[in-house]
Amino acid sequence: MKVLVTGGAGFIGSNVVDGLIEAGHQVLVVDNLYTGKRSNVNPEARFYEMDIRASQIDELIQREKPDVLNHHAAQMSVPDSVSDPLFDADVNIKGLLNLLEASKNHGVGKIVFISSGGAIYGEASEYPTSEGYQPRPLSPYAVSKFSSEHYLEYYRHQYGLDYTTLRYANIYGPRQIPHGEAGVAAIFMDNLLKERQSTLNHFVEDEKGMVRDYCYVGDVVKANLLALEKGSGDFFNIGTGVGTKTLDLYDIIFKAFKEVRPELPEKLAMVKKQIARPGDLTKSCLIIEKARRLLGWVPETDLQEGIRETLKWRLNMP
Repeated sequence: MKVLVTGGAGFIGSNVVDGLIEAGHQVLVVDNLYTGKRSNVNPEARFYEMDIRASQIDELIQREKPDVLNHHAAQMSVPDSVSDPLFDADVNIKGLLNLLEASKNHGVGKIVFISSGGAIYGEASEYPTSEGYQPRPLSPYAVSKFSSEHYLEYYRHQYGLDYTTLRYANIYGPRQIPHGEAGVAAIFMDNLLKERQSTLNHFVEDEKGMVRDYCYVGDVVKANLLALEKGSGDFFNIGTGVGTKTLDLYDIIFKAFKEVRPELPEKLAMVKKQIARPGDLTKSCLIIEKARRLLGWVPETDLQEGIRETLKWRLNMP
């Protein structure tokens, strides 16, 4: 199968590219390198440095004729979407429409779309949250992701363009950058490497920070592989079903560091605290039963193991 991965030089996208190639698929990568890195791209993938909003997208898809378009490229930061909602919509909505138009014009069979279960449900009254809960997005980023899901359904209804949507929890793992949605694990690791104190964003009612569902990128890759042929016209939460407070995440990362660098100063076990940013949610955790039942997917990596694997990569970075 020929798969075009947008954002394939980024953190999650490049891991998905590796998984697709390992599974025997032919892979094309489109990335403007705004946050992605050329060095992340698997040498067996064909790389195009291109913005998803560019007119050349139509020419590329017409020429390459991919079977599936896996869409990871995005403006991915909640705070940045709050400060610049026009840019967020330009990338996340107009960029998607550019891809959808080219896909329906040139015979792409399916879109695997990456949405955000960690954002679109808002301050959900159902917790943990299932796909049956009506999303109530509370940031421009969440609005753009949820709007994109509606565009996908329109193109399926109007043109027969199939899709599967994966609503990610907070993803972490090798190649994550300390920016954007769910970058907190990378931020904490960078700070510890530089022996710099970290800052914890919290709400007044809970100084241990926000609750998030942290899912290891290796498990997410498996969900993307399954979505190539399963989940037609449907959407799925991809997480762990386990909520973790930010301070508890920091403690896990600090302990993992101490195992390999026992000389790390104990004073770094403490964090500074500040009030949460606009757009931040108090808690987010996903019910993943639907993905287990219909995709055959379950996460296999617990948080301690995933953090150790991520740290191992981080310490071996050039």
